[in-house]
Amino acid sequence: MNLIITCARHLESETRQELTGILEKLGDLESMVTITNMSGILTAETKLDPIDVVKKIKDMLLDEPWCIRYCLRIIPIQKITETKIESIEDGISDLIQLISNGESYRISIEKRNSSISSQELISTVAKKIKNKVSLEFPDKIILIEVLGNKTGISIVKKEDILSVEKTKRSISE
Repeated sequence: MNLIITCARHLESETRQELTGILEKLGDLESMVTITNMSGILTAETKLDPIDVVKKIKDMLLDEPWCIRYCLRIIPIQKITETKIESIEDGISDLIQLISNGESYRISIEKRNSSISSQELISTVAKKIKNKVSLEFPDKIILIEVLGNKTGISIVKKEDILSVEKTKRSISE
């Protein structure tokens, strides 16, 4: 999986159809969109760059706000690992070079179907990074998306995560 998609409960199959269609428009005819066992959560595997996909979907949304009806959030994932503190720590070590020297960061954790300790995870990850922390306006966000026994990790800018509602709201302002 290299995308996590959220939708309203009980609209997972409509969301899967919508996203499959969007990925086909973007050029990936072989994407796999999977409905997870967690209500309102889907994952997708695309051969396209996940951050590019989010940018292109955001552009589509700005051009034609009603082209997306079911997807609520689309989150790019750069690395998948087991839901164990050591595995997540190793995964972040592989991506840490995405934070440049002068950039600030924030760690964001979303847990679903897991009892892993958020505090322990944050302190373990924070020890690896020498940069300054900024909770309000970070240059980069270290995203840790826990989905049961699998965890997706990304180091992204705020605009690399698509919130359909916020984007639609920004159009009307």
